[in-house]
Amino acid sequence: MLQLRLLIVVNYLKKLKKIVIFGVGLIGGSVALALKKAGSAAQIIGVGRSTESLQSAVDLGVIDAACSDITQAVQNADIVLIAAPVAQTASILTAIKPALAATTVITDAGSTKSDVLACAKEILGEQFNQFVGGHPIAGAEKSGVTAATTDLYRNKNVVLTPTDATDPDAIQRVRELWQHCGANVTEMPATTHDSIFAAVSHLPHLLAFALVDDIASRKNAEQLFGFAASGFRDFTRIAGSHPEMWRDISLANRSALLNEITAYQDELSRLKQMLELSDGDALHALFDRASTARNNWAKLKEQ
Repeated sequence: MLQLRLLIVVNYLKKLKKIVIFGVGLIGGSVALALKKAGSAAQIIGVGRSTESLQSAVDLGVIDAACSDITQAVQNADIVLIAAPVAQTASILTAIKPALAATTVITDAGSTKSDVLACAKEILGEQFNQFVGGHPIAGAEKSGVTAATTDLYRNKNVVLTPTDATDPDAIQRVRELWQHCGANVTEMPATTHDSIFAAVSHLPHLLAFALVDDIASRKNAEQLFGFAASGFRDFTRIAGSHPEMWRDISLANRSALLNEITAYQDELSRLKQMLELSDGDALHALFDRASTARNNWAKLKEQ
């Protein structure tokens, strides 16, 4: 069974002749490196806003070539991966549409999906069936091509959000692309995806950004940061993430995120009331529930 699987992987990689990645940073760069490690001989073309960053990607061997001519870059591509901030999706799709072949599969790596699918449907029209929404659940607080690694997606989850209109072959090709990067691939509706990640990803990032901004804006900020230790470091690690990317994610998933902020404010209000009433039993019960849930989750992630 393993030999059959390896044969399928090799055959698929041999079929890929050209992959175009828009946004050769941590996410896009790590895809390129993972495919090269898996044995792909496809030419990997990078497209982006920064000539300097693209040249670094070439120099580091992450991509084979950089291209400023979008039509030339996309021509005869097997797969186009949009790994740029989600707010750039519309302009990228508009630019590549005239050059897309009937066999080219387009996918993305954005952290929100309902807005991306709506955008793709409007811009691509009849070619929308070639688009597969995707979201790799992997990353780091560092960004840029120098942060890219071959194993970023190893044993990580990737969510695909195809629609009823999506070509099954396109879905399979994108699924296999991520599997060759070492990822575990699942599918779900875009609305379900956005609701889940508003709670477990987008809200935590906003909380970390807000706490650091609050501390940094105080008159005694230097003193506060001077005494901050591991608890502050662990809680706020993700506040070092890419500001533009998280601005776009927050606005794109605005409705679901507003619901999560309201729910969190309600929880904080209950916690505040417990403190005001010096209700130690209630505090202990809340902390115990949270501690148990967190430890159970951590054990599952280790398996």
